[in-house]
Amino acid sequence: MINAIIPLVSTVLDRLIPDNNAKEKVKQEIEKTLIANATQISLAQAETNKIEAAHRSVWVAGWRPCLGWISALSFLFMFILQPLAQWVSALLGLVVVLPEFQTDVLMELTFAMLGLAGLRTYEKQKGLTK
Repeated sequence: MINAIIPLVSTVLDRLIPDNNAKEKVKQEIEKTLIANATQISLAQAETNKIEAAHRSVWVAGWRPCLGWISALSFLFMFILQPLAQWVSALLGLVVVLPEFQTDVLMELTFAMLGLAGLRTYEKQKGLTK
């Protein structure tokens, strides 16, 4: 999301601030603020995740593992079982139509669950963290 906002901010700053040095300074401050806010949101979500995971009820703590297992089983089917089943059915001369999953939605879910957002990479590229 930060990558989508920065070009908009740059466009506005180009129109408002004629001095390039001042413009860069303001742009860096805005980027730092956006990253700090995103970091705070991530930390708050991590704390919520810890509280949910520690809960005794499967209805509170069980949704995340359930989605994880669904993702893992879906990947197992898509990348191992389905190709093997198609290969075996072709060897046997059978015509088998296996279900297709929406891989884009599955990848989004898996990346979100694993926390593979681009924020950390963005911070590293901009030299905002060590």
